[in-house]
Amino acid sequence: MRNLKETVRKLDRIDRNILRELQRDGRISYVDLAAKVGLSTTPCMERVKRLERAGVIEGYAAKLNPQLLEAGLLVFVEISLYSKSADIFDEFRHAVIGLPHVLECHLVSGDFDYLVKARISEMASYRELLGDILLKLPGVRESKSYIVMEELKETLAIPIQDPRR
Repeated sequence: MRNLKETVRKLDRIDRNILRELQRDGRISYVDLAAKVGLSTTPCMERVKRLERAGVIEGYAAKLNPQLLEAGLLVFVEISLYSKSADIFDEFRHAVIGLPHVLECHLVSGDFDYLVKARISEMASYRELLGDILLKLPGVRESKSYIVMEELKETLAIPIQDPRR
C-alpha cells in the first residue's frame, strides 16, 4: 500500500494530464499525446511506459455499443448469501467470476452482500440469467433485481485531481 501511495504522490501535472488524455482517447498517438501535454514524443512515451509499469495504467480497451451486440438490457442484481462464512464468499466469488454476462460484481455493505451488474439481450435472457445461473450460485439465498430503463451516464473515466486541491 505504501508504494501505491508513493506512486500517486509522485504523479506530477504532466503525468496527470497524460492520464486525462488517455482516458479520453486510449488510441491517441504518442506524437499527438505529447503535443497535448507539452512534451516531445520520446519523454511522453517514457512517461506512459512508466505509468504502465507502475500499474497506474492497467490496460486499454475499446468501448463497444451494447445495443449492436445483443447486450442492450442492463440489469443490477442484489444478491444475499445464506451465510457470511469465508468459504461461502470464496465459492461465490470463484463461480461469479466465470460468468460472461456479469460485467461487475462487488461485495458491499448494507442489507445484501453483492451487487451484480450484467448485460444481456432481452427479458427471456434475464430470466435465464437469474433463475438458471445467479440463483444457483453457491450460497445464494435471495436476490432483488433492477432493470435499467434508461442509461444516463456510464463511464470508466476516473476524475484526475491535481495534488494541490
